Amino acid sequence: MRADTRATWPKDDMTNETTRPNRSGNPRAQQGGKPRFRSDKPNTNHRRHRAEPEEKFIRRAIPEMDTAFTRMGIDPRVAINLPGLGIETPSPIQEKSIPGIVAGRDLLGLAQTGTGKTAAFGLPMLTRLLNIGRKPEPRTCRALILAPTRELATQIAENIDNYAIGTPIRQFRVVGGASINVQTQRLERGVDVLIATPGRLIDLIERGAVDLSQTKYLVLDEADQMLDIGFIHALRRIAKMLPRERQTLLFSATMPKLMEELADSYLNDPLRVAVNPPGQAAEKIDQGVHFVNQGDKATLLAEYLSKHVDELAIVFGRTKHGSEKLSKLLEKWGFKVAAIHGNKSQGQRERALASFRAGETKVLVATDVAARGLDIPQVAHVYNYDLPNVPENYVHRIGRTARAGRDGRAIAFCSPTEIGELRAIEKAMKAKIAVVGGEEPFEAAKIRERGGPAARPAQGAARKRPARRPSRAPKSTQRS
Repeated sequence: MRADTRATWPKDDMTNETTRPNRSGNPRAQQGGKPRFRSDKPNTNHRRHRAEPEEKFIRRAIPEMDTAFTRMGIDPRVAINLPGLGIETPSPIQEKSIPGIVAGRDLLGLAQTGTGKTAAFGLPMLTRLLNIGRKPEPRTCRALILAPTRELATQIAENIDNYAIGTPIRQFRVVGGASINVQTQRLERGVDVLIATPGRLIDLIERGAVDLSQTKYLVLDEADQMLDIGFIHALRRIAKMLPRERQTLLFSATMPKLMEELADSYLNDPLRVAVNPPGQAAEKIDQGVHFVNQGDKATLLAEYLSKHVDELAIVFGRTKHGSEKLSKLLEKWGFKVAAIHGNKSQGQRERALASFRAGETKVLVATDVAARGLDIPQVAHVYNYDLPNVPENYVHRIGRTARAGRDGRAIAFCSPTEIGELRAIEKAMKAKIAVVGGEEPFEAAKIRERGGPAARPAQGAARKRPARRPSRAPKSTQRS
């Protein structure tokens, strides 16, 4: 007989309604809805701010629960929030990681994005912080989570907020593009969990706004991406400011030589867990390559997008300028499109992502700044408009689809000048990508003969030879 996983929360004396508290003590009638993500803006109501200098928290009895997560050691006050977030059973990375983390082991996790890594480190982190129980000192953090991009840091913060509903745990996110003065002011009180990008964290450390000497829990998420974009020196500086007696968790999708060196310097006798072998794509992604001249790519993309107008798609370009130009062209052709890249402000990027998540825009054009960390399960298609220069980035890009147990499709557009990039990608994956359209150059076919087994082919190839890009979209892409 299945154990009852429901917890009984006390009823409100005034309304007689069963409610659950959030961290500020205000009841929440339901678990769903918009994530409770604390704004970076300061409280401008000074009278109220003086009256409530600290957050109030109504302490509740620890619920009695028997679930797969509590049996692995997750605190029931955290586990009770998971069903409302759609987390019913542990994913493979969670099953392999959580018991060791709860036991205090350092961990090296090799897994692609979309495998449940945030819960794998977030749930045991919250459990340990709750068990320790003490409040953070001013300008300190009890736990530090480092992420390579603003988008990933924001996403982690939202997830931690949702896992911690009903607990006194406070988190704060510090990234570039937001007011550093506001961040400094907020850190005066100290935080339980600090989520940061390395560059902004270094800025705050240099200002004396944060002290890492009491940080006992460190997470490096997407560590290989941090190395790719040049954060190695920042990571080494941060490591010197942390106490030796700490627990460190390092998650990476790939394991290059520099990553091994970083792991050796950060981790102490780590538990090693792996889900997908490094460099391999998720099994549920249908992959295909379409050979096409560079000047014909936009028309070909419009043809693909027109076949799935109601489904979300991410299009990856190589440069900021090229991605912006492509997004404007698709918008001119009638597609609902948004773009994120390094030339966009933090506010513009957040608004673009919010619109895409809500389905208001169906196509997101992005550079590799968005290749990591975006967790939007509804993304059905990924198009590599330009092949990446770094082979591993291909795996990270297509990992935006086939998330949360869903199927996904990834199409790579390969021009004659990109044959070398395609070969490098297949070599890194140890698999050939099935040809779904266009005419493969003879030399390319000869080079690819020595590749491994073909990757799972995509369904429904587009026309073999697209026309040259016209000044307006093909008839099939016009909107009524």
